[in-house]
Amino acid sequence: MYDRTHFVKVRELPECMDQLRRIAFCREFESCINVDRPAVILDCSKLRQMDKDVIHLLLCCLEEAMKRNGDVRLAALRPDARKVLNSYRLDRVFEMFGSIDDAFDSFRLWPVSVAQAYPRADEAEDLVSIRPIRRSE
Repeated sequence: MYDRTHFVKVRELPECMDQLRRIAFCREFESCINVDRPAVILDCSKLRQMDKDVIHLLLCCLEEAMKRNGDVRLAALRPDARKVLNSYRLDRVFEMFGSIDDAFDSFRLWPVSVAQAYPRADEAEDLVSIRPIRRSE
């Protein structure tokens, strides 16, 4: 297995997220995901309020990373922020860690090739043609 830990980027979310800070953060984030299979940790330790705008930003970050076969993990969330994410069931979408070190270590176990878990395009047609057999047949 290939050790990817030296490719992990850590980005800190600002204390409060107004429009100017959001734009600046998005530019900074974009620069770190313009690689194949980006691995990003978002440090949420300074984030004071987890509102809908921040949640939307987090989801957009995850979406952009996943488009490149990468991942975004959240670290050092305050208990109230974690509670908000859990209330929206986003604990099923994001991997959340108590510290940056724990999030960093989680990438050490990250598989080298995620694409192998999915069928190739020529195999996908075969999967579509398969239908369940009913007992009456």
